[in-house]
Amino acid sequence: MDQNRKTEIGEIAAKILLDTKSVLFNAKEPFVLTSGRVSPVYIDCRRLISFVEERSDLMDMAVEILLGEISEEIEFVAGGETAGIPYSAFIAERLHKPMLYIRKKPKGFGRMAQIEGTFLDQKKPKVLLIEDLQTDGGSKKVFIDALRDAGAEIKHAFVVFHYGIFEKSQQNMDEMGITLHELTNWWHVLKVAKTQNYFDTDTLDAVESFLKAPDIWSKMNEGKSGSSSFAI
Repeated sequence: MDQNRKTEIGEIAAKILLDTKSVLFNAKEPFVLTSGRVSPVYIDCRRLISFVEERSDLMDMAVEILLGEISEEIEFVAGGETAGIPYSAFIAERLHKPMLYIRKKPKGFGRMAQIEGTFLDQKKPKVLLIEDLQTDGGSKKVFIDALRDAGAEIKHAFVVFHYGIFEKSQQNMDEMGITLHELTNWWHVLKVAKTQNYFDTDTLDAVESFLKAPDIWSKMNEGKSGSSSFAI
């Protein structure tokens, strides 16, 4: 895919996230993530599913990226429990491909399935994994292992939002043999927020400092954290 178009998509998607309040900036009372990290930014991709037109535009661009960046055939689209499931459904419908979803662990009754749906008796099916977001990519392993254990071939994953600030993200993808595709990231959000004056200068400067050195910023601002805690 042409890099200029990829950047354009990233910035359009970033504006949608800002306009739907699916990304939040708060440097004065930072968010406390379940990892323990204090952050002036928070992303809620689950919120997006309620915005029909915006959701449709995002998924159209997601498919454009996938078709532009993946040369081999996608035979199945699989969503990771739980936030990846709706996005996998939207994308599978546009690609006219069978859909699966993967549990974090097998259910404790019935067929004891971890993967819901069926490979339609296909041998070594080529599967695309869909999730809502990626921080460092570590949580993808349970889904990728489940698919490979079931005989699937998986080389690609797609996320609506990639933090894009942790070196471990690329390292984890390389170790799992996965190419990550993204719709947008924090750098696109920051650029749009700056150029269109979504927030005051102090907030934007704080966010940029965090994005450049998240661990350092978190440690320096632990005492300022608000009451909100989020899973990420």
